[in-house]
Amino acid sequence: MKTDAELRSNVEKELEWDPRIDARDIGVAVKGGVVTLSGEVRSYVERWAAQDAAEVVGGVKAIANEIEVALAGSSHRSDTELAAAALTALNSHVAIPMADIKLAVNNGWITLTGQVPFWYQKQDAENTLRNLWGVTGISNDIEIKTTVSAADAKTRIEDAFRRHAKIEADKIRVHVVGGTVTLEGEVGTWQERGDAEFAVWAAPGVTNVKDNLTVRA
Repeated sequence: MKTDAELRSNVEKELEWDPRIDARDIGVAVKGGVVTLSGEVRSYVERWAAQDAAEVVGGVKAIANEIEVALAGSSHRSDTELAAAALTALNSHVAIPMADIKLAVNNGWITLTGQVPFWYQKQDAENTLRNLWGVTGISNDIEIKTTVSAADAKTRIEDAFRRHAKIEADKIRVHVVGGTVTLEGEVGTWQERGDAEFAVWAAPGVTNVKDNLTVRA
């Protein structure tokens, strides 16, 4: 079992190793396996890259991403310019049903609302906007409107777990109530926890995931 000091050192090294990140202004604190990232980066996509880097470190149980986006002068856009760029980017993505999505921009922060049939469409909308200049944050309030039976959703999710070589299906319990899926049990790594949650979101009708999985020390 790694100590908090060892975890902090490993996360700091991973941040320095990742070419997407300028780690000089990022702080790392660890308590009980929970990593807190703080400081400033120059873009929203770099903020997420820092979180991705921390997630791959073995022994990390959870991450609190408190990094702020401090845009460089050349990256600033008016809200009107950013809204226009966001609409263009979303409309160019064939998998996103833009007729059912609306967006608003306030001081560089984009809020997405509306309804889509599948979770991947909701996620694609957010991922498409992360790389835009001038974005300081994104609130993804898009809802999933598809509904299926709880028993059918549970069966599909458990089958998906068994197909995935990186997921210990026998260590995870799945509970489905309406469109909400609750995961309980234990996994070996933070990445496996993320893979399990991603597999759940791929099932039709899932509107919410409560990830109560713990990561083995």
